[in-house]
Amino acid sequence: MRDIIIISGPSGCGKSTLIAMMLAEFPELRFSVSHTTRPQRPGEVDGRDYHFVSREAFARLARGGRFAEWAEVHGHSYGTSWKEIRAKSARGRTLVLDVDVQGARSIKSRFPEAMAVFVVPPTLAALKKRLRSRQERLDGEARRRLGAAMKELRAYRRYDYVIVNDELATALADLCCLYVAFLRQTRHHGAEVQKLLRGAK
Repeated sequence: MRDIIIISGPSGCGKSTLIAMMLAEFPELRFSVSHTTRPQRPGEVDGRDYHFVSREAFARLARGGRFAEWAEVHGHSYGTSWKEIRAKSARGRTLVLDVDVQGARSIKSRFPEAMAVFVVPPTLAALKKRLRSRQERLDGEARRRLGAAMKELRAYRRYDYVIVNDELATALADLCCLYVAFLRQTRHHGAEVQKLLRGAK
């Protein structure tokens, strides 16, 4: 049994910021570093933000069954390796996955006990503002991401919880509360209750 928290949301919803803040709040959490074929951005560190690989290397890993899930997103491949899941969710640790709706569906089918959280912006206007470049209008990339976001929003019913990221502090508090509730699930405390029951005899 794996303790996994899935966090998804359309591009520009602020989920990466929320995840980073939650990881800082709860150092015991482990973050699943995805593999990707997209170019490395300034400030990103290979192995910390992503495992940056070529398309050929990614394809080899996919063919070899090394990914628990993988998908094409915005023209690039992203995948969660079995190695990350096995290594970082061992010994009762909780693993946080930042995946798109396709990845969330795959992970949830493999790990039904995982908690899935969907982060959304407060309004479409706010989403457009976050995606807008310094130009007066949305550029081509931002328009593509907005179109993809509209499709992703329709998948909200597949998730256990929805967080509206209007005020960052409130959204973070909501996410932290969900994590604490996740830890208090009955399946996590069966041993303690059984011990109490044995002591009552």
